[in-house]
Amino acid sequence: MKRLHLHVSVPDLAQSIAFYETLFGAKASVVKHDYAKWMLDDPKVNFAISAREGAAVGVDHVGIQVDSAAELGELAGRLKAAGAETFDEAATTCCYAQSDKSWVADPAGVRWETFFTFGEATTYGASDAHAALEAKAAAPNAACCGGPAPALVVEPAKTAACC
Repeated sequence: MKRLHLHVSVPDLAQSIAFYETLFGAKASVVKHDYAKWMLDDPKVNFAISAREGAAVGVDHVGIQVDSAAELGELAGRLKAAGAETFDEAATTCCYAQSDKSWVADPAGVRWETFFTFGEATTYGASDAHAALEAKAAAPNAACCGGPAPALVVEPAKTAACC
């Protein structure tokens, strides 16, 4: 069975936990000082949030969680067969878990991870592959624009009703 994964960086973890617990009608299955996760069956999603120093607020990455190393190999193999450059990690610590992962950026530059989690960890950890994808995504922007990519500007929501 596969489960969609979404990871969102938030500015205020406690406020976001309260919001998502209300939205999902469920308590987080993991809560740390800088991280929370819901393993939901309806919808079938591994939804995580984190408040990390220096992280841009918003969707950090998306992914597909699998139940076995064989499923991970199948997904990574399909990506490689399609010509995608993958960044593979074995037995990495990330998000308070031990996992094998394969990272890729889609044609629009969105970071995707496919992963098989086989244990817990006591630290948040870091992903060298995730960092490599961030660096790779930044490089074309610097080359085409003569400098760093412009910041994404999010307009505040309009107060008028939409319908």
